[in-house]
Amino acid sequence: MSQEELRRVEVLARVRSNQLRVVDASRLMHVSYRQAKRLWKRYREEGAAGLKHRGAGRASNRACPQKFRQRVLDLIGRKYGGPVGERFGPTLAAEHLASEDKLRVHAETLRHWMLEAGLWSRERKRRKHRRRRERKEHFGELVQMDGSFHDWLEGRGPEGCLIDMADDATNTTWAQLNEEETIWAVADALRAWIERYGVPLALYVDWKNLYKRPATPREQLRGEEPITQFGRMCAKLGMEIIAANSPEAKGRIERIHGTHQDRLVKKLRRKQIASHEAANVYLRNEYLPEHNERFARAAARPEDYHRRAPRAAELDRIFRLESERVVSKDWVVRYANRYFQLEPQSRHHAPARSKVLVCEGRHGGIAIEYRGHKLCWEEIPAPSQPRVESERKRSPVPVVRRKWVPPANHPWREAARRAAPQKALRESVTRPLPWPSASP
Repeated sequence: MSQEELRRVEVLARVRSNQLRVVDASRLMHVSYRQAKRLWKRYREEGAAGLKHRGAGRASNRACPQKFRQRVLDLIGRKYGGPVGERFGPTLAAEHLASEDKLRVHAETLRHWMLEAGLWSRERKRRKHRRRRERKEHFGELVQMDGSFHDWLEGRGPEGCLIDMADDATNTTWAQLNEEETIWAVADALRAWIERYGVPLALYVDWKNLYKRPATPREQLRGEEPITQFGRMCAKLGMEIIAANSPEAKGRIERIHGTHQDRLVKKLRRKQIASHEAANVYLRNEYLPEHNERFARAAARPEDYHRRAPRAAELDRIFRLESERVVSKDWVVRYANRYFQLEPQSRHHAPARSKVLVCEGRHGGIAIEYRGHKLCWEEIPAPSQPRVESERKRSPVPVVRRKWVPPANHPWREAARRAAPQKALRESVTRPLPWPSASP
């Protein structure tokens, strides 16, 4: 069964135990009320196995042959493709395929094929939402998260960023003080919320690259959804990330920032707290319970939409950094300027030039996985780099260029050798005779 089907089993189990109504289950499962009634009937009659999709593992009866699909995509790439402003859309391409190439395919089917093949990536333009948003009705339906940079310790310690989380329906708040708004700072705050209350349905954040990032041109062409490390963690938990387009859109968490910047700063001053660690202990034990008792409100509906928190070991596998790396020909994996030598594996051997997943835990622990299985490795020192000639401390040797003189048997000297006898004869004729010596 898929993760979505397993989540439906958990929700309908709560319906059977009278913790939820069917209408609440439809909201948690993101289906209509009528579909929730059908799922509830199948769950009552067949149990958890009844929620498995009937067509799982089987090809669709209406699917087009693979050769036909590949022929259509080849024609689109050759005749109707091109840059973003020149390529044909699915509707127009379907019309030309039918009129010119005698290939009939529905425009919506063609759109799915083109998206999967990376030949189409057009997005609809929606108008900006301007209407005031009402609070959610259930606790755990939406949680807002944001970081607030402020001089929380008023010079007694380092400046920091307070990671704030607030439930949209009840104003229930959780906060942790860190040095910066990093991936581990927000992951620790989210994990603390999950361990205390459970897994919420959605998280409301801003457009920092930490939470969500815009798609690259390659991802836009392929129709891929961009995802960050934090987005991957939330996807494993089944949480939806909603990005606000303005500070006003997340006004509730912004107002909570203002409350903390007034009340929390003064309370930390009276306690003479001068470090982030001591501030987090005070937040957890005294400030947040008092704050929630004073400012939290009752939700419009009593049902709790938080899902059950996973076990600690499962949370460790979720809250980690994952990066793909390629195994070199000598079975070495490089990550963060560190080198890991893969040891011979009895099973699940990773071939050279294959891709493995390097996982870094919260406290720096490294795990290397291949197709979901851990590999044994040993860290080795970085290879020594060859010294560059310019870095060697040597005195420069002057280069002496000598004039080139041709050898005696060089062809250039052949004419001089032939003219030597004639030159000697001319010199002997024109040379004056010596004067006779005087007799005694």
